[in-house]
Amino acid sequence: MGVSQLGEDEGVELRMSADAKQLAVVRTVAADIAMRQDFDLDSIEDLKLAVDETCSTLITLAAPKVVLSCRFVVAQDGAIHVFAQVPSNGSAPPDRESFGWRVLTALVDSVTTWVEPATTGDGHVVHIDLVKRSAGTVDE
Repeated sequence: MGVSQLGEDEGVELRMSADAKQLAVVRTVAADIAMRQDFDLDSIEDLKLAVDETCSTLITLAAPKVVLSCRFVVAQDGAIHVFAQVPSNGSAPPDRESFGWRVLTALVDSVTTWVEPATTGDGHVVHIDLVKRSAGTVDE
């Protein structure tokens, strides 16, 4: 399910400096949203770790002094969609062969990533989107 199907104005969006010091905030928000959706404890931890890995990966790719955006949207089926992005000087996507990427894909139901040219100025924007369903939620 893409962004347009979920709605641009839905959910909770965090905008923070692309700095590892901010990871605790985004993990806390992820856990709170999962708890409100009655995710079990293991699923809550998986989402927290996945969001941490997503944002950590984007921080390593970020241009200096930029803002990382992380938006959480709860779909009608209860799945949590996370849309994260950061401006980057490079055009390379995250390394899909890395240990971190393998951990990320094991923690969530789906992960996609892509890079697009920045709409303002030079550079690119690196995106990582993920979906996490509660252990009791079935895929349609």
